[in-house]
Amino acid sequence: VVTGKHLAEHCRDEYPKVTNFILWILAELAVVACDIPEVIGTAFALNMLFKIPIWCGVLITGLSTLMLLFLQQYGVRKLEFLIAFLVFLIATCFLVELGYSKPNSSEVVRGLFVPEIKGDGATGLAISLLGAMVMPHNLFLHSALVLSRKVPRSVHGIKEACRFYMIESAFALTVAFLINISIISVSGAVCSADNLNPEDRMNCNDLDLNKASFLLKNVLGNWSSKVFAIALWA
Repeated sequence: VVTGKHLAEHCRDEYPKVTNFILWILAELAVVACDIPEVIGTAFALNMLFKIPIWCGVLITGLSTLMLLFLQQYGVRKLEFLIAFLVFLIATCFLVELGYSKPNSSEVVRGLFVPEIKGDGATGLAISLLGAMVMPHNLFLHSALVLSRKVPRSVHGIKEACRFYMIESAFALTVAFLINISIISVSGAVCSADNLNPEDRMNCNDLDLNKASFLLKNVLGNWSSKVFAIALWA
């Protein structure tokens, strides 16, 4: 905002070609690493909602990406509105799940301030959650998006823009944080439910998207798996 250049332009101006090439490769790998679970998750969601085969869901998800790029020609604001709506939909779905699963609120609060890593694979899950919150390529993306808005080129205008961008980023991260809390809390509440059968209890030890859907259906009811699928699709 201050210089009128985004992060990629600054890197190009400040770093040698080798460093820029490495940064580009890392950003591309980060994009791929984040997109793979999103594509697979959407494919699973379509399968849960409409019984569409997973491979068809992957193709449909790829086409939806092209639709988003097509929408961008009508303005970045419209694309931002669509993304904001989808995030709101995700938050609503998981808050509904959270309200119905009724996790122990004191344990949730305690876990926020006294985190514990227990069980096999817990460390990997913690790292993946951190990666879902702080994605390196978004640093480049967001710095470019903020330049799409008209900012008065005065000291006061730049200060105001920086303040609003900070509030916007803080709000977005807070919403993402609350969604992640909801996901973990719902998972914990469901896996610690008293009415779990032996098969569901075993699935809790090796949970994936498909098992999560059946687990929610068995514990909370059929509608719960549908709400989960809608959130996954969004």
